Amino acid sequence: MRKNIWKHKIKISEGKCAKTDMLSENAFGMYFEFLDEAQIAISFKPLNDEFPTDTQTSNSGVLFNFEREFIEEDDIEYALDIMFMFNNSKRLTIEGRDKTIKIRNVIDMITDEFKNENASFIIVKTLLKVLMLHLIRFQNNRFIDQDLNQKRVFQFLKLMETSFLKETKADYYAKEMSISEKRLNQILKDKLNVTAKQIIQQRQITEAKRRLVKSEITIKELAYVLGFDSMSSFSRFFKKFVHVNPSTYRLDHKL
Repeated sequence: MRKNIWKHKIKISEGKCAKTDMLSENAFGMYFEFLDEAQIAISFKPLNDEFPTDTQTSNSGVLFNFEREFIEEDDIEYALDIMFMFNNSKRLTIEGRDKTIKIRNVIDMITDEFKNENASFIIVKTLLKVLMLHLIRFQNNRFIDQDLNQKRVFQFLKLMETSFLKETKADYYAKEMSISEKRLNQILKDKLNVTAKQIIQQRQITEAKRRLVKSEITIKELAYVLGFDSMSSFSRFFKKFVHVNPSTYRLDHKL
């Protein structure tokens, strides 16, 4: 795939970075701050969210932004692990020279390939996956003795990812998990600082944006697919979160 087709779907910025350096709110974001040779602090920006307010940037830092399609593939467990990492971590510190060297090397390879005039989408995507797998492993090592609520968060995210097109009510997921809706929201607020409804809405918005840009589906059909009873109710929902109506968003982002 030629670089001019996909280059707007990933952005890499080096040094101090401001909010204007973000690719879009509908993108994953990672900011790597190299504290010293044996320590890297990583801040995460989930889809349709922001970086933690106390994220610090430095002249040696690197910002990665990439659209959802960079993690889309047949391995749903990999995608879920990434969703969990971005929504659960907010910040991750890598300590130890061997670990930081691995991360730096992969970051350098991604950056070098991205800067190449003939950069390959497949190579960038593959290297990004290598980076993600390292980070997932480092994060999981912190959760070897996962408590029950952490497992419930992952259970909810997995259920939601496979069912959100048909099930948009929090009580459905609570019943599937054999807990009350109130308890589900308490767990999600504690672990992710969001409610079940907010996570489902974020996922609906992300899916709506993806289909508006990547398919020819009509607005009416999209409303039905996402579980809305009318095109007008979907349009109001979309505009509330994205600040433009679906038709305008499609015109502004269509290739």
